[in-house]
Amino acid sequence: MISAAAMQCLGGDFQGRLKFRNDEEKQRALKMGITDLTQKYTVDELAKGSVMFVATGVTDGPFLKGVKTLPGRQAKTHSVVMRSATGTIRTIEALHRLNQKPNYK
Repeated sequence: MISAAAMQCLGGDFQGRLKFRNDEEKQRALKMGITDLTQKYTVDELAKGSVMFVATGVTDGPFLKGVKTLPGRQAKTHSVVMRSATGTIRTIEALHRLNQKPNYK
C-alpha cells in the first residue's frame, strides 16, 4: 500500500497480489475481510482517493540521502512529500538541533 500511494502521486501504475508466507497469514487475511486470496490488485484498489506519500532516508540510497550526524549535536535529514491530488512533489532537507529536542538523549 505504501508503494501504491507513491505510484498514485507519481502517476505510475502497477498490479500486485498478496503473497502469504504461511497458513496463519492466510487466516489473518480472511479475518480482515479478504475473500479472494489470489486477487490481483491495481494501484487504485490499494491507494484509493487522494493520498499522500512521505519518506525520510535513513541510509543513503538512489532516491533519498541518509541521516548525517553533524558537529554540535546536530543531524541533517532528507525527505520527500508527495500529494496525488495536485501532483506536488516536495523534497525537504532539514537540520535538527538534537540538544533542543525534548526527550532526546
